[in-house]
Amino acid sequence: MRSILILLGLLLTIAFASATFPYQCGPQSCQFGQVCRIDKGVCSCIPINDCHEVSLSTKVIGTWVDGSRGNKRFTQYDITITNNLNTNIKQIYIATDYTLRLRDHSNTSIWNVNLLPNGILTLPSYQPSINAHASFTFGFILEGTQPANLNVLSVSF
Repeated sequence: MRSILILLGLLLTIAFASATFPYQCGPQSCQFGQVCRIDKGVCSCIPINDCHEVSLSTKVIGTWVDGSRGNKRFTQYDITITNNLNTNIKQIYIATDYTLRLRDHSNTSIWNVNLLPNGILTLPSYQPSINAHASFTFGFILEGTQPANLNVLSVSF
């Protein structure tokens, strides 16, 4: 049974990677493990570990069991996007996968961020950029205690 669950998780990860990648970056396509970095209109695909301009941090706000929802456990998270540069972030796209199990499977369990139909997160219209050396926080409530896998797909300066 355990090997079936591991295989299922592996297949879901592969499905996520193939559904999101390659990711268009100007005239090129970024692959899994790369970030599309757009600086003054010039696009380049860089390894995710080399993208120090922006960082994501996850903070657990609280966990509880909801008796009105079949005694399911839920966890609230805050995600902070930090701009580490001397210039503003004009746009950012963040990939998610099957681990983004929103409590209500709707936008009522996620705030301060746009969830696109393809599962990608982006800045809301009232927050069109992130200033130099500033941060922006959004949040969500997930079913269970496993945090969502989040990866920066693209960042524009």
